[in-house]
Amino acid sequence: MEADESGFEISQQQGSWVVRMWWPTGPVTGGPQRMTVEPADDATPRDVVRGISTTVLRRLDIAAAMNVAKVAPEAQRTLDEVARKLNESGEAAGLLLANEGVSERYLAMLAVTYTGMADSGAPAPVPWLARLIGRRPETVKDHLKKARRDGFLSTLAGKAGGELTEKSKAVLDDMASADG
Repeated sequence: MEADESGFEISQQQGSWVVRMWWPTGPVTGGPQRMTVEPADDATPRDVVRGISTTVLRRLDIAAAMNVAKVAPEAQRTLDEVARKLNESGEAAGLLLANEGVSERYLAMLAVTYTGMADSGAPAPVPWLARLIGRRPETVKDHLKKARRDGFLSTLAGKAGGELTEKSKAVLDDMASADG
């Protein structure tokens, strides 16, 4: 495995070919974002001239590469950092709820934390968020529905997460400028 600040790469050799799989720095939640196939240093010219076969591609073990990527020190450090930031964001949302009730600032903070959890590949973002906010998961689901209804969070059909709306971004920007 090779790593730099932008991501890391895992290589596999299949016959006369080397396949390089690249993930960006951050939690590994799926397959590689880029793959390159090049002749191996020891490849014979005859094999290279024939080109890449479907057999080479079928023999790739992307699942094994993902497992290596998930336990890479770079990925683990990033995952720990992401979890720390999401915990802080969720706790901040809980403080807003306690101090302001279900306000626009709370809904924006809830939305940004929830989308961050979903984007990081958290298998169950609602229970995690509920624990941080100090409410039951059912209550958090109701708050997320309100965030969607009130235009703070878009919907992704059948999946956790969504996209922050311009309304959410504006509220968060106002909060950041008030703090800084």
